[in-house]
Amino acid sequence: MPASRLARLGSWCYRRRRTVLAAWVAALAATLILVAPLAGDFQADFNTPGSDSGAAEAVLDDRFGDRSAATIDVVWHAAAGARAPEVRERVDALIADAQKLEGVGRAIGPEVSPDGRTAIARLQIDAVRDNDVPVQTGEELIALARQASDDGLQVAMSGWAISNAQESEVSPEVVGFLIATIVLLLTFGSLLAAGLPLLTALFGLGIGTTLVGTLAAVMDVPEFAPAIAAMMAIGVGIDYALLVVTRYRSALAAGRTPEAAVAEAISTAGRSVLVAGLVVVVALLGLFAMRLPFLYGVAVSSSLAVAVAALAAVTLLPALLGFLGHKIDRLRIGRAGKVSGARARAGRASRWIGYSRVIQRHPWTAAIAGVLVIAALAMPIKDFRLGFPDAGNDPAETMTRQAYDLVAAGFGPGASGPLMLTAQLPSDGEDRRRALTILRQRVAAQPEVLAAAPAQLNGAGDAAVLMVTPRSSPQEAATQRLVADLREDVLPPIERSTGMIVNVGGMTAAIVDQARYTLRRLPLFIVAVVSLSFLLLLGAFRSLPVALKAGVLNLLSIGAAYGVVALVAGGGWAGQLVGIDTATPVPPFIPVFMFAILFGLSMDYEVFLLSRIREEYLRHGDNSRAVCDGLASTGRVITAAAAIMIAVFSSFALADDVILKLMGIGLATAILVDATIIRMVLVPAIMQLLGRANWWLPRWIDGLLPKAPLADSEPAPSRG
Repeated sequence: MPASRLARLGSWCYRRRRTVLAAWVAALAATLILVAPLAGDFQADFNTPGSDSGAAEAVLDDRFGDRSAATIDVVWHAAAGARAPEVRERVDALIADAQKLEGVGRAIGPEVSPDGRTAIARLQIDAVRDNDVPVQTGEELIALARQASDDGLQVAMSGWAISNAQESEVSPEVVGFLIATIVLLLTFGSLLAAGLPLLTALFGLGIGTTLVGTLAAVMDVPEFAPAIAAMMAIGVGIDYALLVVTRYRSALAAGRTPEAAVAEAISTAGRSVLVAGLVVVVALLGLFAMRLPFLYGVAVSSSLAVAVAALAAVTLLPALLGFLGHKIDRLRIGRAGKVSGARARAGRASRWIGYSRVIQRHPWTAAIAGVLVIAALAMPIKDFRLGFPDAGNDPAETMTRQAYDLVAAGFGPGASGPLMLTAQLPSDGEDRRRALTILRQRVAAQPEVLAAAPAQLNGAGDAAVLMVTPRSSPQEAATQRLVADLREDVLPPIERSTGMIVNVGGMTAAIVDQARYTLRRLPLFIVAVVSLSFLLLLGAFRSLPVALKAGVLNLLSIGAAYGVVALVAGGGWAGQLVGIDTATPVPPFIPVFMFAILFGLSMDYEVFLLSRIREEYLRHGDNSRAVCDGLASTGRVITAAAAIMIAVFSSFALADDVILKLMGIGLATAILVDATIIRMVLVPAIMQLLGRANWWLPRWIDGLLPKAPLADSEPAPSRG
């Protein structure tokens, strides 16, 4: 029996299985009963630090305390005219009924289109934040709009409350979990063996996601953070348990006693789980390097979910295995569940051995082919367009899309994303009126401006808001140029001559600011995460080439994922497969999220594979044989683990939210590329080409590293 600390931990959990299981059950119950009620509200500051749009939002908060930046827009179109008496009577009745609903405040407007057939009224949000409006309010507003749409009148609404209310009730998490169950059954062929990873993942999911809610009580956590944490908890929870269970069954097949098999599984696979989990956490916490406050909550909440999943895999799972012992393969389904010692000992004759030998006989061909495939997938990255999806990217049948189309047709495409100029005014009243007149005239004179509404003063009269409608839509490059021209050329002379301080804000300007900020800081973030992960792998595998290769290959898989996301977001044939039928910009934070999550998760498979190769190499010192045996031992489990992760991530393509769609597709693509082209083709090919140099480590670096190898004992590898 291995004598490492992890082996002793596994053996202890096996012998004290009732105590360990009771502790986990108590932890889950305490989390759900005692901790869950302490949950805070999900909120986050999405402003970009130091940005002009952030300054505009601050002026709005400080000087217009009674004004909400968010509204529910009521849009109507009538061939008889938006101001026709019978039309106004029906619309006024609708607005009066809407104002009786929770979260809805006073109405502003209406504003009528130049042709007189379309009008828009804005209902103020009577809440601290627009996402405080109950979902039921949004559902009732949609019902009111549909009831009023008849006899030549079309009414539609848009806004956060409407978007929330029209979301599908299909849960991507449930779909992903069901698909993962099927994959596990096919992999193990046993209900008991398949059930263990699912049960372990459920413990991690329950505790991890509940802690996310509690985290929201002490720091800002955005609303989408629980979905990402759940996605991580399910994916890594099942994957980590799958690795341990697979190693346990192999040890049983080799003649180990159940306790010895548990000790071996935790000493080997469990060590891989801890290293992989640590790399994922490091990658996620690397989001702090972006210095975007709303990312902090996502980083910590997802890290909590991963940490709980890894802890469950090395403590709860050994206890559960202790209850099953040799019975783990009972309740078999078909022939897949039959595992025998003879079959385990005949591993070298398996298809993975044959596959590995083919790659090793033609390493250059395999390496070049793999790189070419990844390059082809990454090609669309040149069309990667940062921005923010709006209602114009919603499915055509949704109410928000219908409202968007009515506004664009009646008022122009820029009306859906007006710029909000905030002006801090000079002290003299006459100077204030003159300054606002100059501001409006000069802004309205810009070629890309369709209209500039009269300025609205606050109660104290020392600040004003000016709504500016661009001629182009929020996603067009012309609108981005307008934001830059206003800030750099138009407003500075006005500020100098009038004494005003003017900031350009609103959602469109905020997205422009965040896209620029993200592109500026993304290289620093990538360098930070790659460097920390490199150091972790260097310490774990005691090999400079292995650590360098892992970082480079993971960057390749992420590049392929970016390319596929760009292709899908383009709205062509690929986008239509998942319900994206218009060219859609990618929110600036998605590439950041994807990099953090993917770099961490792709390291999972790197650690799983290289741990076994390293183990074999330390046993006999033959690099080629170690690569072949390591791939044969882990090929099936990596394939199954990747299939589960792909299923979990792909299920998010079913979400109505285009952000979750793009993230799910990107993550699933990267895992597919990583587990097939990277781990099954490029890694064995490159390791075959490098030979014994795979395990080279300069002595001076070895002396600086902590003594934490992955194996319990090791012969001295080739070092320079």
